[in-house]
Amino acid sequence: MKKIILSIVLAATIATSLNAQILKNKKDGHYSFTVVKNLERTDVDNQNRTGTCWSFSSLSYFESEMIRMGKPKVKLSEMYVVRKAYEDKADLFVRMGGNHQFAEGGEFHDMLNVFRKYGMMPQNSYAGLNYGEKKHVHGEMDQALSAFVKTIAKNPNGKISTAWKPAVNGILDAYLGKLPETFEVDGKKFTAQTYAQSLGLNPDDYVLLTSFSHHPYNKKFILEVPDNWAMNDMYNVTLDDFASVISESVTNGYTVAWSSDVSEKYFSFKNGIAIVPNKPWDEMSKEEKDSALAYPVAQMKITQEIRQEAFDNQTTTDDHGMHIVGEVKDQNGSKYYIVKNSWGKDNNDLDGYLYASESYVLFKSTAIMVHKNAIPKAIAKKLGL
Repeated sequence: MKKIILSIVLAATIATSLNAQILKNKKDGHYSFTVVKNLERTDVDNQNRTGTCWSFSSLSYFESEMIRMGKPKVKLSEMYVVRKAYEDKADLFVRMGGNHQFAEGGEFHDMLNVFRKYGMMPQNSYAGLNYGEKKHVHGEMDQALSAFVKTIAKNPNGKISTAWKPAVNGILDAYLGKLPETFEVDGKKFTAQTYAQSLGLNPDDYVLLTSFSHHPYNKKFILEVPDNWAMNDMYNVTLDDFASVISESVTNGYTVAWSSDVSEKYFSFKNGIAIVPNKPWDEMSKEEKDSALAYPVAQMKITQEIRQEAFDNQTTTDDHGMHIVGEVKDQNGSKYYIVKNSWGKDNNDLDGYLYASESYVLFKSTAIMVHKNAIPKAIAKKLGL
């Protein structure tokens, strides 16, 4: 009986220790974080010299969804999604006579659209490295594709030929590799469509949300950012509801795909933090800036008006997609989110993660993607979900 009691006490002690684990923002950092929620995910990957964060972050999110649903861990192919999105981008760009966005960026719904329309592949069936590099480098491919579709959009023959789409696919084949018609996973043969079906994920279960006052709340609108080339809409909610969706999702075991501005000096991947000091950055001395990146500081109270102003004057832009996988609190009790990035494991002391304060997330987010069931019921009702 004593052994049983001792085992129970020991297990409780270990659980308490794990919950009270203190994390630092870097090896010699002075931010001390206590874990509140730490959700399962796959390993940090590296988009390297590409603008494909939207694919890396949205697929990282789907990989966590499979873990949450009790399914086997998988590593999905970012380059499959990038390739199929490029095919659709090229088609739309030419149909619009070149008067549209054609670039490597995208939004989370692009992954959902590819999943619905074309299916999915695992990483080891389509790595997308067919051009003599060990890591993704897309500058040459992007410029070649852009130059080609811009030429086609000008319609130099006076009639667009039937050759241009195979030519686009030829460029993609040369750089990313030809798409296999079938592939094997655990001894079973799949197509992209049948593999997507086997994952047990329904793209219609996932929604994008944002929060801006230049459109009505609790309705959908098309976010006016260049990377929204597909012109898909998303739900617009108040900032309070936006904050609740993120917080409640993590609390209830759902991760969050996060699109944000990362151009501010107080987004410091090197220091493992993203913050919004209460004092404007441009008014701070060098010593104050250095201190803010080294020690916790009072942070700005974000309002809908502050957030909207930054979007309107384009100091908040749609820069980067990441993946929120947990929550911590600093030594002053302020909330931060654990963020999985796609800049590799070797570019900061946190193996590719960072801690983004709630203030930063509310200030600089452009959009999030969540499972419909992660949205609090009162908010879901307002959205008609």
